[in-house]
Amino acid sequence: MRRTAAGTALLALAGFSACHWLLPERYAVNAPIGHLLWGRGVPAPPPEDFGTRIRPPEGFSVGLFADGIPNARMLRFTAAGDLLVSEPREGRVLLLWRDADGDGRSDGREVLLAGLDRPHGIDLADGWLYVAEHTAVGRVRFDAEQRATSGPYAHVVTGLPSGGNHWTRTVRIGPDGWMYVSVGSSCNVCEEEDPRRAALLRFRPDGSEPETYATGLRNAVGFDWRPGTGELYATDNGRDLLGDDEPPCELDRIVEGGFYGWPYATGNNRPDPQYGAGHEDRIRSAIPPAHAFRAHNAPLGIAFVKSAAAPEVLRGAALVALHGSWNRTHKDGYRVVSLHWQGDGEIVERDFLTGFEQDDDVIGRPVDVAEGPDGAIYVSDDYAGSVYRVAWGASAPAPRAQAPAAGHGDPLAALPVAERAAAVARGRALFGSLGCAGCHDPGRAAPGVVAKPLERLATRYDLENLARLLAAPTPPMPVVERGEAERRDLAAFLLDAHP
Repeated sequence: MRRTAAGTALLALAGFSACHWLLPERYAVNAPIGHLLWGRGVPAPPPEDFGTRIRPPEGFSVGLFADGIPNARMLRFTAAGDLLVSEPREGRVLLLWRDADGDGRSDGREVLLAGLDRPHGIDLADGWLYVAEHTAVGRVRFDAEQRATSGPYAHVVTGLPSGGNHWTRTVRIGPDGWMYVSVGSSCNVCEEEDPRRAALLRFRPDGSEPETYATGLRNAVGFDWRPGTGELYATDNGRDLLGDDEPPCELDRIVEGGFYGWPYATGNNRPDPQYGAGHEDRIRSAIPPAHAFRAHNAPLGIAFVKSAAAPEVLRGAALVALHGSWNRTHKDGYRVVSLHWQGDGEIVERDFLTGFEQDDDVIGRPVDVAEGPDGAIYVSDDYAGSVYRVAWGASAPAPRAQAPAAGHGDPLAALPVAERAAAVARGRALFGSLGCAGCHDPGRAAPGVVAKPLERLATRYDLENLARLLAAPTPPMPVVERGEAERRDLAAFLLDAHP
């Protein structure tokens, strides 16, 4: 079974042959319906869900800080108290104004940067705003008080590996003054040709002196430095298609030159059933996880609580956003957890913000966590396009409800008849050549794969939005490695065939 560029049966997509796997749960495709099919998610939770279904720990309150932010991903606070949010699918970085009037909501917003190539990670240091795009890292001068950039936005790193299932890049400026960039694997499990894949890279802030800092990290989306010790910790997503409960996702303590097992080992240095044999020495040399999350929980953003004014229950803890499973027969994750270091070095995991998944019904997928200058905790959600605020003590103001989004009608109505017919025909041919039916046509799905039918796309997408999704899809669907015109044709076919 061949690997294809988009929408193929999950086994081919992940690089596996059907003869390797016997258990049906290994093939489970159980992603939230909006993300896997539409990518655009659902509306923000209604006001009555906060404090009832969406629950913080005792003593905290939760509210909606901002909504209407498609594909909201990574967060970073400015020195003025505003919040930067990356929107990879929109190609932009958004600035959410601080809550100056005290109602618990952002006072406004503006697009700070646009026209970028799937911007994901963001950071601020020494008057610069850094942005990790798909194959590059750029920076621009930024004045937090004026809420303005100045001078040109320029790439300091180019040529990062492109394509594959894990296309996001994260950038952070470390306490040592170096710039760290994570690059995920191109696949579920494989031996990479490019050694910069499945690794944490390090550069000087101007992009010079590149080096590979740590390897064997399948997809380390989030990383942060522990206060007091300076230790670097990263979240890492375990591989798929080994069943509901294997392998665990990981929190890894990153050291320079460290190797963390992938693709030869999973979890606590257990040999991978496909790639472990013959690599026993590499497995013995691998650094095991500092903490194991449940399998397929997909830990992404991590933030250590650094403020001395933080409530005692959080002081010194790390908060981790669990994006949630897709390769499980029953969903798991979809929450924010806190990690607490004990005197003996053990790390205890506790729930911090829950309720995004209930009885397999998903209303949100946490992505990143940031500690605000007001002492509150902020959480991004790329499924509901929202940012939440979790505060200690005071009750959260009632969130302002967002008006329901209007349907798109016929999203292809503006195309001339002949142009529409030609685009749909070209898109239909692409749908067939890419093997998309293997995941989306129940009659043609691979054995054991639960197909997700395409339906009602026009209620959530216009032509341009759907084409952007194909360029930056939600895993496990890989990037459609085609030009913009071809992705637009494929989107035209999908909207015409599944309105």
